[in-house]
Amino acid sequence: MPISRMAVGSPGEASHPDALKAALSEFISVIIFVFAGQGSGMAFSKITNNGPTTPTGLIAASLAHSFALIVAISVGANISGGHVNPAVTFGAFVGGHITLLRAILYWIGQLFGSVVACWLLQFATGGMEISAFALSSGITSWNALVFEIVMTFGLVYTVYATAIDPKKGNLGIIAPIAIGLIVGANILVGGAFDGASMNPAVTFGPAVITWTWTHHWVYWLGPFIGAALAAIIYDHIYIGDYPHHQLPNDY
Repeated sequence: MPISRMAVGSPGEASHPDALKAALSEFISVIIFVFAGQGSGMAFSKITNNGPTTPTGLIAASLAHSFALIVAISVGANISGGHVNPAVTFGAFVGGHITLLRAILYWIGQLFGSVVACWLLQFATGGMEISAFALSSGITSWNALVFEIVMTFGLVYTVYATAIDPKKGNLGIIAPIAIGLIVGANILVGGAFDGASMNPAVTFGPAVITWTWTHHWVYWLGPFIGAALAAIIYDHIYIGDYPHHQLPNDY
């Protein structure tokens, strides 16, 4: 089972230059992703004078997040693996592809990067309001939890299939595109219901800036459950005893 391969890591790993560079890379990648993704929503809101969400706005958000994620993964792939998402990092940890200590460094970089991106957006727009994630009318926290589990499962399963699997071959070349596309597709599905986060860092930055924590736990528990399920299923069934290598060497 992949869970048996989970490792804490050596004490010196937390201060190793490569680990710190990887965490910095995650910080920068998340800034790129959140600035473009959150910024696209703010731009659409400005164009429509804070009008209600429309199908056009949902498509625009999907495209912005897809394009930005493709780039954010690509620029970090050779340094940190280009996770750009605490749930992806957690999924890699569950499968034994990254140690807990390195994962913690990644999480710090990712969360801080999201906060900085939101602050930069607020400053650059002259104080325009940042939108925190919220549930739509008629959607309960349990409904949203299922959405986040299923969507993040699809995301992390795609990450495993195209990026982490040591047998991926040339498929790894299109990994950033495939991952960006599944996120964009999931936004078209879940965006109107709970915002389609799939990424705790994406919800953390706006929550800090606006200090809005209603239902915030959904955007952590759902993605982490979905990521763990994807890691366990894919790693156990398709990777099995095939030699594992610590990221980012194989992602």
